[in-house]
Amino acid sequence: MSLPLVHIYCDGACSPNPGIGGWGSILISPAHDKRRELSGAEPHTTNNRMELTAALMALRALKAPCDVQLFTDSQYVRNAFEEKWLEKWQRTGWKTSSKQPVQNADLWQALLEQTKVHRVKWNWVRGHSGHEENERADALAVAARLALAATLGR
Repeated sequence: MSLPLVHIYCDGACSPNPGIGGWGSILISPAHDKRRELSGAEPHTTNNRMELTAALMALRALKAPCDVQLFTDSQYVRNAFEEKWLEKWQRTGWKTSSKQPVQNADLWQALLEQTKVHRVKWNWVRGHSGHEENERADALAVAARLALAATLGR
């Protein structure tokens, strides 16, 4: 079955880490020449949580099942799917190879639910290397983090 194609670019930012974090996502529909930008922030989080949140919020924003090319500068996010880490974590009851709980299991599980709706290809791009959409996603994440920091007086 043919599904609409969407490109997603996402990034997270946290300073300090852990600390105030922000996320940014860009959704692009090449066939319809449409673009949507999303961002948000949390007061107590980590960079990895913001990377995951950026991907999750973008996928949740899609109104119908899609073929998604998702681009992230996080090897952590990409590899969990493409290197089958998630399959292993599910088999082991969400434990790492050292028998510790998998960090961010709540977000991983929510992302897995989205992969039941959408066909997602997880792509890695080098961060801060001049890739236009990745740089924009980073700018959205940083702006969201800074805006929250300002409202908190930090």
